[in-house]
Amino acid sequence: MKGIPLSALLGMTITALFFLAAIFAPLIAPYGMSQTIGDVWEPASDAHWLGTDNLGRDLLTRMIYGGRTTIFVASAATLLSFTLGAVLGFTAAVYGGWVDQGMSRLNDLVMSIPTLIFALVVLSVMPVTLPILILVMGLLDSTRVYRLSRAVAVDINVMDFVEAARLRGEGQRWVIFREILPNALSPLVAELGLRFIFAILFISTLSFLGLGVQPPMADWGGIVKENREGIVYGIPAALYPAVAIVTLSISVNLVADWALNRTTSLKGGRGG
Repeated sequence: MKGIPLSALLGMTITALFFLAAIFAPLIAPYGMSQTIGDVWEPASDAHWLGTDNLGRDLLTRMIYGGRTTIFVASAATLLSFTLGAVLGFTAAVYGGWVDQGMSRLNDLVMSIPTLIFALVVLSVMPVTLPILILVMGLLDSTRVYRLSRAVAVDINVMDFVEAARLRGEGQRWVIFREILPNALSPLVAELGLRFIFAILFISTLSFLGLGVQPPMADWGGIVKENREGIVYGIPAALYPAVAIVTLSISVNLVADWALNRTTSLKGGRGG
Protein backbone atom coordinates (compact mmCIF):
# COMPACT_ATOMS: atom_id res chain seq x y z
CA MET A 1 0.00 0.00 0.00
CA LYS A 2 1.30 3.39 -0.99
CA GLY A 3 2.35 5.58 1.91
CA ILE A 4 2.40 2.79 4.50
CA PRO A 5 5.90 1.81 5.72
CA LEU A 6 7.05 -1.79 5.64
CA SER A 7 7.03 -2.07 9.44
CA ALA A 8 3.36 -1.04 9.60
CA LEU A 9 2.45 -3.46 6.82
CA LEU A 10 4.25 -6.25 8.66
CA GLY A 11 2.42 -5.36 11.85
CA MET A 12 -0.94 -5.31 10.06
CA THR A 13 -0.28 -8.69 8.44
CA ILE A 14 0.77 -10.44 11.66
CA THR A 15 -2.11 -8.87 13.61
CA ALA A 16 -4.59 -9.94 10.94
CA LEU A 17 -3.26 -13.51 11.04
CA PHE A 18 -3.73 -13.66 14.81
CA PHE A 19 -7.29 -12.36 14.54
CA LEU A 20 -8.14 -14.75 11.71
CA ALA A 21 -6.79 -17.68 13.72
CA ALA A 22 -8.92 -16.56 16.67
CA ILE A 23 -12.07 -16.22 14.56
CA PHE A 24 -11.68 -19.57 12.79
CA ALA A 25 -10.20 -21.49 15.74
CA PRO A 26 -12.72 -24.37 15.63
CA LEU A 27 -11.96 -24.89 11.93
CA ILE A 28 -8.16 -24.86 12.07
CA ALA A 29 -7.47 -26.46 15.47
CA PRO A 30 -6.46 -30.11 14.91
CA TYR A 31 -8.05 -31.39 18.15
CA GLY A 32 -10.60 -30.42 20.77
CA MET A 33 -9.60 -27.72 23.24
CA SER A 34 -9.58 -30.06 26.27
CA GLN A 35 -9.01 -33.35 24.45
CA THR A 36 -6.21 -35.53 25.87
CA ILE A 37 -4.37 -37.10 22.95
CA GLY A 38 -0.99 -38.22 24.31
CA ASP A 39 1.43 -38.38 27.20
CA VAL A 40 2.51 -35.42 29.30
CA TRP A 41 4.91 -33.00 27.57
CA GLU A 42 5.56 -35.05 24.46
CA PRO A 43 8.08 -33.38 22.13
CA ALA A 44 7.03 -31.83 18.84
CA SER A 45 6.20 -34.33 16.11
CA ASP A 46 4.24 -34.63 12.86
CA ALA A 47 1.09 -35.43 14.85
CA HIS A 48 1.63 -32.63 17.38
CA TRP A 49 3.53 -29.73 15.89
CA LEU A 50 4.22 -28.08 19.26
CA GLY A 51 4.08 -31.23 21.36
CA THR A 52 1.68 -31.75 24.26
CA ASP A 53 1.10 -29.86 27.50
CA ASN A 54 1.15 -30.87 31.17
CA LEU A 55 -2.03 -32.94 30.76
CA GLY A 56 -1.25 -34.52 27.41
CA ARG A 57 -3.36 -32.11 25.35
CA ASP A 58 -2.22 -30.89 21.94
CA LEU A 59 -0.34 -27.66 22.59
CA LEU A 60 -1.01 -26.15 19.16
CA THR A 61 -4.75 -26.59 19.72
CA ARG A 62 -4.49 -25.00 23.16
CA MET A 63 -2.52 -22.11 21.65
CA ILE A 64 -5.14 -21.48 18.97
CA TYR A 65 -8.06 -21.56 21.41
CA GLY A 66 -6.03 -19.64 23.97
CA GLY A 67 -5.40 -16.91 21.42
CA ARG A 68 -9.12 -16.79 20.69
CA THR A 69 -9.98 -16.25 24.35
CA THR A 70 -7.16 -13.77 24.99
CA ILE A 71 -7.92 -11.66 21.91
CA PHE A 72 -11.68 -11.71 22.55
CA VAL A 73 -11.37 -10.59 26.17
CA ALA A 74 -8.76 -7.93 25.35
CA SER A 75 -10.78 -6.59 22.39
CA ALA A 76 -14.03 -6.42 24.35
CA ALA A 77 -12.35 -4.76 27.34
CA THR A 78 -10.62 -2.23 25.08
CA LEU A 79 -13.88 -1.40 23.29
CA LEU A 80 -15.63 -0.92 26.64
CA SER A 81 -12.85 1.26 28.03
CA PHE A 82 -12.79 3.51 24.97
CA THR A 83 -16.55 3.87 24.76
CA LEU A 84 -16.91 4.75 28.43
CA GLY A 85 -13.70 6.77 28.79
CA ALA A 86 -14.19 8.82 25.62
CA VAL A 87 -17.83 9.70 26.32
CA LEU A 88 -17.10 10.70 29.91
CA GLY A 89 -13.96 12.61 28.92
CA PHE A 90 -15.77 14.57 26.20
CA THR A 91 -18.65 15.28 28.57
CA ALA A 92 -16.31 16.64 31.25
CA ALA A 93 -14.52 18.87 28.74
CA VAL A 94 -17.70 20.28 27.20
CA TYR A 95 -19.64 20.92 30.40
CA GLY A 96 -16.64 22.09 32.47
CA GLY A 97 -17.13 23.59 35.91
CA TRP A 98 -18.17 21.33 38.77
CA VAL A 99 -19.01 18.49 36.37
CA ASP A 100 -15.45 18.46 35.07
CA GLN A 101 -13.95 18.81 38.55
CA GLY A 102 -16.08 16.06 40.07
CA MET A 103 -15.48 13.55 37.27
CA SER A 104 -11.78 14.31 37.05
CA ARG A 105 -11.18 13.99 40.79
CA LEU A 106 -13.07 10.69 40.89
CA ASN A 107 -10.99 9.49 37.95
CA ASP A 108 -7.78 10.52 39.75
CA LEU A 109 -8.92 8.61 42.84
CA VAL A 110 -9.40 5.39 40.89
CA MET A 111 -6.10 5.86 39.04
CA SER A 112 -4.23 6.31 42.33
CA ILE A 113 -4.87 2.64 43.15
CA PRO A 114 -2.50 0.26 41.29
CA THR A 115 -4.54 -1.37 38.54
CA LEU A 116 -3.36 -4.93 39.13
CA ILE A 117 -3.99 -4.74 42.89
CA PHE A 118 -7.44 -3.23 42.30
CA ALA A 119 -8.32 -6.02 39.85
CA LEU A 120 -7.01 -8.77 42.16
CA VAL A 121 -9.08 -7.44 45.07
CA VAL A 122 -12.27 -7.20 43.00
CA LEU A 123 -11.83 -10.60 41.33
CA SER A 124 -11.05 -12.31 44.63
CA VAL A 125 -14.58 -11.55 45.89
CA MET A 126 -16.50 -11.94 42.62
CA PRO A 127 -17.12 -14.94 40.34
CA VAL A 128 -14.35 -15.01 37.72
CA THR A 129 -16.28 -15.25 34.45
CA LEU A 130 -15.50 -13.72 31.06
CA PRO A 131 -18.15 -10.94 31.42
CA ILE A 132 -16.77 -10.02 34.86
CA LEU A 133 -13.20 -10.00 33.53
CA ILE A 134 -14.19 -7.76 30.60
CA LEU A 135 -16.13 -5.42 32.88
CA VAL A 136 -13.33 -5.08 35.44
CA MET A 137 -10.62 -4.58 32.81
CA GLY A 138 -12.74 -2.15 30.79
CA LEU A 139 -13.69 -0.01 33.78
CA LEU A 140 -10.14 0.19 35.11
CA ASP A 141 -8.63 1.03 31.74
CA SER A 142 -11.32 3.63 30.99
CA THR A 143 -9.63 5.95 33.50
CA ARG A 144 -6.60 6.24 31.17
CA VAL A 145 -8.82 6.80 28.14
CA TYR A 146 -10.76 9.44 30.10
CA ARG A 147 -7.64 11.49 30.71
CA LEU A 148 -6.59 11.38 27.07
CA SER A 149 -10.04 12.11 25.63
CA ARG A 150 -10.63 14.97 28.07
CA ALA A 151 -7.26 16.56 27.24
CA VAL A 152 -7.97 16.33 23.50
CA ALA A 153 -11.55 17.56 23.89
CA VAL A 154 -10.48 20.59 25.94
CA ASP A 155 -8.33 21.78 23.02
CA ILE A 156 -11.03 21.13 20.43
CA ASN A 157 -13.75 22.72 22.56
CA VAL A 158 -12.23 26.20 22.19
CA MET A 159 -11.88 26.07 18.41
CA ASP A 160 -13.87 28.33 16.12
CA PHE A 161 -15.99 25.64 14.47
CA VAL A 162 -17.22 24.45 17.89
CA GLU A 163 -18.12 28.00 18.87
CA ALA A 164 -19.91 28.41 15.56
CA ALA A 165 -21.97 25.30 16.30
CA ARG A 166 -23.00 26.73 19.66
CA LEU A 167 -23.96 30.03 18.05
CA ARG A 168 -26.18 28.08 15.64
CA GLY A 169 -28.00 26.78 18.70
CA GLU A 170 -26.65 23.22 18.69
CA GLY A 171 -26.92 21.33 21.99
CA GLN A 172 -24.13 19.77 24.01
CA ARG A 173 -24.83 16.29 22.62
CA TRP A 174 -24.39 17.61 19.08
CA VAL A 175 -21.12 19.31 20.06
CA ILE A 176 -19.78 16.11 21.62
CA PHE A 177 -20.70 13.62 18.91
CA ARG A 178 -20.70 15.76 15.75
CA GLU A 179 -17.97 18.31 16.42
CA ILE A 180 -15.49 16.93 18.97
CA LEU A 181 -15.60 13.18 18.32
CA PRO A 182 -14.72 13.26 14.58
CA ASN A 183 -11.76 15.55 15.26
CA ALA A 184 -10.51 13.48 18.21
CA LEU A 185 -10.51 10.16 16.38
CA SER A 186 -6.87 10.30 15.24
CA PRO A 187 -5.23 10.41 18.69
CA LEU A 188 -7.84 8.01 20.07
CA VAL A 189 -7.27 5.47 17.31
CA ALA A 190 -3.51 5.69 17.90
CA GLU A 191 -4.06 5.13 21.62
CA LEU A 192 -6.41 2.23 20.88
CA GLY A 193 -3.54 -0.03 19.83
CA LEU A 194 -1.53 0.74 22.95
CA ARG A 195 -4.48 0.05 25.25
CA PHE A 196 -5.17 -3.22 23.41
CA ILE A 197 -1.58 -4.32 24.10
CA PHE A 198 -2.03 -3.43 27.76
CA ALA A 199 -5.25 -5.49 27.84
CA ILE A 200 -3.44 -8.52 26.35
CA LEU A 201 -0.72 -8.29 28.99
CA PHE A 202 -3.25 -7.62 31.75
CA ILE A 203 -5.49 -10.64 31.07
CA SER A 204 -2.39 -12.83 30.67
CA THR A 205 -1.07 -11.63 34.03
CA LEU A 206 -4.40 -12.27 35.75
CA SER A 207 -4.59 -15.78 34.29
CA PHE A 208 -1.02 -16.53 35.35
CA LEU A 209 -1.95 -15.47 38.89
CA GLY A 210 -5.04 -17.71 38.82
CA LEU A 211 -7.71 -14.97 38.70
CA GLY A 212 -8.12 -14.69 34.95
CA VAL A 213 -9.60 -17.15 32.48
CA GLN A 214 -10.46 -20.32 34.38
CA PRO A 215 -9.82 -23.94 33.27
CA PRO A 216 -10.78 -25.85 31.20
CA MET A 217 -10.84 -22.75 28.94
CA ALA A 218 -7.48 -21.86 27.46
CA ASP A 219 -5.73 -18.53 27.27
CA TRP A 220 -2.08 -17.66 26.79
CA GLY A 221 -1.39 -16.60 30.36
CA GLY A 222 -3.04 -19.74 31.68
CA ILE A 223 -0.99 -21.95 29.34
CA VAL A 224 2.20 -20.35 30.69
CA LYS A 225 1.03 -21.07 34.24
CA GLU A 226 0.08 -24.68 33.47
CA ASN A 227 3.42 -25.51 31.88
CA ARG A 228 5.85 -23.31 33.81
CA GLU A 229 7.31 -26.24 35.74
CA GLY A 230 8.46 -27.82 32.48
CA ILE A 231 10.97 -25.03 31.92
CA VAL A 232 13.15 -26.53 34.66
CA TYR A 233 13.42 -29.72 32.59
CA GLY A 234 14.06 -27.91 29.31
CA ILE A 235 10.48 -28.33 28.03
CA PRO A 236 9.50 -25.25 25.97
CA ALA A 237 5.70 -25.60 26.36
CA ALA A 238 5.44 -22.44 28.48
CA LEU A 239 7.55 -20.42 26.05
CA TYR A 240 5.18 -20.73 23.06
CA PRO A 241 2.37 -18.60 24.54
CA ALA A 242 4.94 -16.12 25.83
CA VAL A 243 6.32 -15.77 22.29
CA ALA A 244 2.76 -15.35 20.97
CA ILE A 245 2.05 -12.55 23.47
CA VAL A 246 5.29 -10.77 22.53
CA THR A 247 4.69 -11.19 18.78
CA LEU A 248 1.13 -9.86 18.90
CA SER A 249 2.16 -6.97 21.15
CA ILE A 250 4.99 -5.94 18.84
CA SER A 251 2.86 -6.22 15.69
CA VAL A 252 0.06 -4.10 17.17
CA ASN A 253 2.65 -1.64 18.45
CA LEU A 254 4.09 -1.26 14.94
CA VAL A 255 0.65 -0.29 13.67
CA ALA A 256 0.06 2.02 16.64
CA ASP A 257 3.42 3.76 16.09
CA TRP A 258 2.52 4.38 12.47
CA ALA A 259 -0.84 5.83 13.53
CA LEU A 260 0.88 8.03 16.12
CA ASN A 261 3.36 9.33 13.54
CA ARG A 262 0.49 10.29 11.28
CA THR A 263 -1.13 12.22 14.12
CA THR A 264 1.29 15.12 14.14
CA SER A 265 -1.15 17.90 14.84
CA LEU A 266 -4.77 18.43 15.79
CA LYS A 267 -6.80 19.47 12.79
CA GLY A 268 -9.93 21.51 13.01
CA GLY A 269 -13.04 20.19 11.34
CA ARG A 270 -16.28 21.43 9.96
CA GLY A 271 -19.56 21.07 11.78
CA GLY A 272 -21.83 18.39 10.40
